[in-house]
Amino acid sequence: MGLIELILLSVGLAMDAFAVSIGNGLTMKKSSPKAALSIAFSFGLFQALMPTIGYFLGTAFESVISEFDHYIALIFLGFIGGKMIFDGIKELKESKKTVGASEEKPFKLSFGALMVQSIATSIDALIVGVSFAALPNVNILTAVLLIGIITFAISLAGVFSGKKFGQLLGSKAEIFGGLILVGIGIKVFIEHMFFGG
Repeated sequence: MGLIELILLSVGLAMDAFAVSIGNGLTMKKSSPKAALSIAFSFGLFQALMPTIGYFLGTAFESVISEFDHYIALIFLGFIGGKMIFDGIKELKESKKTVGASEEKPFKLSFGALMVQSIATSIDALIVGVSFAALPNVNILTAVLLIGIITFAISLAGVFSGKKFGQLLGSKAEIFGGLILVGIGIKVFIEHMFFGG
């Protein structure tokens, strides 16, 4: 596998993390570079760790992991997305009661929620890592570094893109962010169930 193929693979793997980053950025009501860097770093780290783990697991467990990864992604992203939608609706109701209060709140994403997002968006990378073990000419160190760095950069761009849209959407931002997460979970599930993704 050549460098160009690895870069394309890295970009492809980063797409789910990018979409989730946009969802997180949508919920930002106040500029938070620290939160953006934390999200991007966590996604990049897990996208690099998962193929490393997969590589060392080898091909023996490939069929088992690929049988359940879509369920794991659906449950994890569905839960986090559902909570964001619930919180967004609750906030909308509260904001109607306090019209005129335009106080900005800092972005809140718990460590646990970030870990769940990081795992859920990097499950496919685990399977790719397993496939790396079956390929004769893959430099695993180069591969995981590229995957991690590209995911970090794309996720950072996603958070700030989402933040811009979030500022325009106002109080509905968290609901849209949650819908993005649920949508990704459903997309992964449908691809695996009906198209053998």
